[in-house]
Amino acid sequence: MSSMEADRIVEENRCRLERIGATFDPVTGAGAPLERARLEIPDFHIPVQWVPVGMMEVSLVRRIVSAGSLRAFVQTEFGSDAPATLLRVARELVRVRIGYDFCFWAVMFARIKNKRGGPDVPFVLNRAQRKLLSVLEGQRLSGFPIRVILLKARQWGGSTLVQIYMAWIQLVHRRNWNSIIVAHVKDTASEIKGMYAKLLENYPPWLLDSDLPVRFVPFERSSNIAMIQETGCKVKLGSAEKPDSARGGDSAMAHMTEVAFWKKTEGKEPEDIVRSVCGGMSVEPYTLQVYESTANGTGNFFHNEWLRARSGDSDKTPVFVAWYEIEMYTRPLADEQAFARELWENRLSSGSYDWFLWEQGATLQHIAWYRQKRKEYARHEDMMAEYPSDDVEAFQHSGQRVFDVYRIEALMKNCTEPADVGELTADGPKREAALRGIRFCPEPGGGLKVWSHPDRSVRVSDRYVTVVDVGGRSRKADYSVIAVFDRYLMAYGGIPEVVAQWRGHTDHDLLAWKAARIAKYYDDSLLVIESNTLETEMTEGEHTEYILDEISRYDVRLYCRTPADAVSAGVPTRWGFHTNVSTKSMIIDRMVEIVREGLYVERDREACYELSNYEKKPTGNFGAVDGKHDDILMTRMIGLYICYDLPLPREANRVSNAIRKPVSEAVI
Repeated sequence: MSSMEADRIVEENRCRLERIGATFDPVTGAGAPLERARLEIPDFHIPVQWVPVGMMEVSLVRRIVSAGSLRAFVQTEFGSDAPATLLRVARELVRVRIGYDFCFWAVMFARIKNKRGGPDVPFVLNRAQRKLLSVLEGQRLSGFPIRVILLKARQWGGSTLVQIYMAWIQLVHRRNWNSIIVAHVKDTASEIKGMYAKLLENYPPWLLDSDLPVRFVPFERSSNIAMIQETGCKVKLGSAEKPDSARGGDSAMAHMTEVAFWKKTEGKEPEDIVRSVCGGMSVEPYTLQVYESTANGTGNFFHNEWLRARSGDSDKTPVFVAWYEIEMYTRPLADEQAFARELWENRLSSGSYDWFLWEQGATLQHIAWYRQKRKEYARHEDMMAEYPSDDVEAFQHSGQRVFDVYRIEALMKNCTEPADVGELTADGPKREAALRGIRFCPEPGGGLKVWSHPDRSVRVSDRYVTVVDVGGRSRKADYSVIAVFDRYLMAYGGIPEVVAQWRGHTDHDLLAWKAARIAKYYDDSLLVIESNTLETEMTEGEHTEYILDEISRYDVRLYCRTPADAVSAGVPTRWGFHTNVSTKSMIIDRMVEIVREGLYVERDREACYELSNYEKKPTGNFGAVDGKHDDILMTRMIGLYICYDLPLPREANRVSNAIRKPVSEAVI
C-alpha cells in the first residue's frame, strides 16, 4: 500500500512542478495573468504575442490584424511605409498594449534594483507577485475600487509590486491622480519612493509625449510631496510616527506599508491615521487602498483588519502568500519515491506537519527544504513565525495565546449576520413595568443582535441561559454585554449556541433591568450577572450593590452563588457570578476545552476576535492584549461554564405562577 500511495504522491508532485514551472514570458505574454488571445503581426518586433483579450477589440489592433502586417497597414493608412511612420505606428501599438498588460509594461519599462548587486534589472514578476497582481487587476477590470490587504511572508516583493502598480496607473492610465505612501517610519516610505524615482530615471519620455527626461520635481518646495510634471500626479510621503504628515491632500491611491508595526502615539492610533488618509477618498474605479505588512502578533490594527477581511466584513480583499509559493524555497531530491513513501508512512505521527504541508499544496522539494531549514530553530513555532504556511501561523506569537487559533477559525465558520437587529421594549425601563409588555422592535443600529428568537413551539425547561458582563457607562469605557445561549440540543447530545447578544454602554441599573427583560423574553431563562463591578462600585445617587437584590424580588430566575442551605440558615444571599482568582481559572480552563473540542456554536465574529486577542500576560494574569476588549468573551466563558453544569434541558409543562427560587452555585 505504501508503494502505491508513494506512486500517487510522486505523480501529483510531477503535476504540481509542471504548474509551478509553466512558461511565463512577460514580453510575449505567454503564461501571464488574465485571459489572453494570440496576436500575430509578422513584421512587428514581437511577431507573436499573447495579449489580454480586451486589447483585441481596440480599433488599431483589429485594423493591423486585418491588414496582415504592420507594413501593409501603414501603406494602406498612410500611403507610405517610411521608417518614421512604421516607428510611430509601432510605438502606438506598444502604448495600447501597456494600457492592458501590466506584466509587459513592467518588463519593458520598469527597472528595479538588482538584489544580487550589479546594474538595475527589468521588473519580471515572480510567482507570488503574479498572484497579487491577479487580485489587483481583477478589481480594476471589474470597475471596482481597488482595495487589498496583503499579509507578507518573507521578502518576495509584495511592497515593490504595489508601488510599481500604482506607478503604472499614474504613468499610463490617469492624469492628476495623486498617491500617498505611509510607512511605520519615514525612512521606509522614502525607500519606496526611491524605487519609484529609479523607475522614472529609466522611463522613455516618448511614452508621455515628452522630449525631456521624466523625473520627480518638488511640489511647491515641499519635502514630502513630489510631482511628475508630465502627468500632474503627486506622490506624498507620510509615517505613523508623525501622523500629521499623512493628513490632508486629495490622494486617490494610498499604499500603507508595515501597518502591523504602526505604534500608538498620544491621541493617535492606526485607525486614526488610516481615517485621515482614506476618509476623503472617493469610491470609484482606479482609486486604490492597500494595507500591507508582515505579521506582528495579534490584537493590533493590522491583525483585526485581516480578520475582518477574511470574514467578509471589510471592503478589502485579503491576500496571503505562503513560503512555498516563493520560488527560492526548494531543495532537489535524489529519490522522490523514497521521500514520498516516508512522507506517507509518517503522516499520522512524526511527519504529521509535513503531511499538512503536502495537503496545503507544497511539493516534495518544498518539504525537503522546510525540513532542512527547520533544523536552524530550537522551536518549530519560531520556524512557523518566520516561514508561515497559512495566515493563522503568520499571526502566532510567543506561545502566550490562550486559545487554539485553528479552533477559533473553525468557530468562525458558523458566524453570520444576525436575523434581526433592534431592542426589546416594555411598558417601562425598570421594576415590574420592565417585565411587562415585552416586545422586539427592529431598529437599524440597535444594540440587540438576534440570530434566533425564542422558540415557543415546544415547552422546554432550562433551555436558555442569559449572561451579563458589566462594563462602563461612557463611550470610552469597556462595553457591557448580554449574551443568550440556547441549550435545547444538549438534551439530544448536541451543543449550546449563541442566539442573541446586546452590547453597549448604559447605566448599571438600566443594564440590569435590560438583562432581566431579555431573560424574560427568552423563556424565563436563568439570568447570570457578573457581579464584580456592581459589588465594588458605589456612585453617589446610585446604590449599585442593591440592584440585584431589587431584581430578585420580581419574577426573575436570578443566579445566586450562596449555597441553598446557607440561605436557609440565614446567610445573606449573594446574587451573581463573582470572578476571582479561583473562578477565573476555572472558567478559562473550561473554555479552553470547549474551544478545543468545538463544544458550542458561535454566531458573532467579534467573539472570535476576542478569543484571538486573549493572552497570558508576563505577570501570569489573563486578559485581552493591550487596547482590546474581552467583554464578549467573558460572557462566553461564564455562560458556557454554566451551560455545561446545569441539568440537561427537558420538555415540560410549566406553571406560569410557580414560585421562583434562586439558582445557586450549589445547585450547579
